[in-house]
Amino acid sequence: MQYPRLLRRIFPYRLRRSAMPRVTLIILAFLLIPASTLAARGPASFSAARSLVAASSSPGNAYVAGVSVVSTAPVAGDLSAVGGSVITAAPVQGDELIAGGSVNVRAPVGGDLRAVGGGITVDGPIAGDLFAFGYSVHNSGRTAGSSFIIAANVALSGGAVGPVIVYGNNITLAGEFASDVKLTAIGRVVLAPNTVIRGKLSYEAPEPAVIPASATILGGVEYTNASYLPDAGTSRILAFVSIGFFLFVRIFGAIILAGLLAGLFPRLAEEITERAYGERLSRLLLTMLLGFGILVATPVLIILLALTFVGIGIALLLFILYALLVLLALLYAGIFLGSMGARRFAKRDMVLWRDGMLGMLALSLIAFLPFVGLLVVAILTLFSAGALLLIFFQYAFPHEETTTELL
Repeated sequence: MQYPRLLRRIFPYRLRRSAMPRVTLIILAFLLIPASTLAARGPASFSAARSLVAASSSPGNAYVAGVSVVSTAPVAGDLSAVGGSVITAAPVQGDELIAGGSVNVRAPVGGDLRAVGGGITVDGPIAGDLFAFGYSVHNSGRTAGSSFIIAANVALSGGAVGPVIVYGNNITLAGEFASDVKLTAIGRVVLAPNTVIRGKLSYEAPEPAVIPASATILGGVEYTNASYLPDAGTSRILAFVSIGFFLFVRIFGAIILAGLLAGLFPRLAEEITERAYGERLSRLLLTMLLGFGILVATPVLIILLALTFVGIGIALLLFILYALLVLLALLYAGIFLGSMGARRFAKRDMVLWRDGMLGMLALSLIAFLPFVGLLVVAILTLFSAGALLLIFFQYAFPHEETTTELL
């Protein structure tokens, strides 16, 4: 059936121009339907089962579905099959439309073959056109019409009479091809010995095809070097974009967490700020030294405990607590910076959620400064870690009535 002439009759010129977006899907669906299904050839048969063996011949079209489908009887019309595994072992006079995880066509097809699946194997000859889409396609039968294949790995070992178009990763050709062959490969293109192409071989690939001396190409070879790997400039741009996206997500997540902690536990943030403003310099240094000792000594203790069978569980628990302490220290370093800004500029002792977000944003920006930025972040993080440890210790072993208000 000539699809373009039929479509021109069905869709007038104005309809094709004005309603093309809506008509496109109809046309695609129409093309996927076997052409001969539009004409009645006889009574159609429908079969569906978990494991289906179609052993009775069909005088018309046949429609089968199942987890495992095996067709062993001839079909006078078209065959449409859907299943996890589909095997056709009997001739089909019309077209075949097959979809499955594994597709195996072992018998001749009198019309077109359209197959979609994970692994597609065609052993019988095809009198019409071939359309295949899957992970791997191997066609050892000869196709009289045109062939259009999209797959990761493609092997055509039976040749073809009509033109061949293949898109894939690795493509292998063998046999005799009477028309032009056009290939687009991401990987390699290989021609088997004694391969004959009477038309023109046009292919795009990162490297030249493997063409043995015994292969014959009468129409010449046209090679286009198409490297699908980015060049140095593009790789550099992609690297910068990836790093920028990662930093944006990390900073945005830290800002959200700092705002939540400042809004949910404002007294804890205010207590850390009070320790910075109300204590003497020696006490501030001792608090930072405490944070430094815990952050440095804990990993050593975890490693020593992990070396013993009894201490593995304790080491795992300490690792979780250590990771939580580091996270809270970094977050409260930003909250502490925001609370200092609120005291300095807004003349306000109360810590709000926006103070934590602004402080974390400022701390993230300061971290980009060379040398000085990392030093500031380290000082604030060590102080926050030490202050948190002191506050948690006082909460666990209270000596004042007001200690429970911190949390």
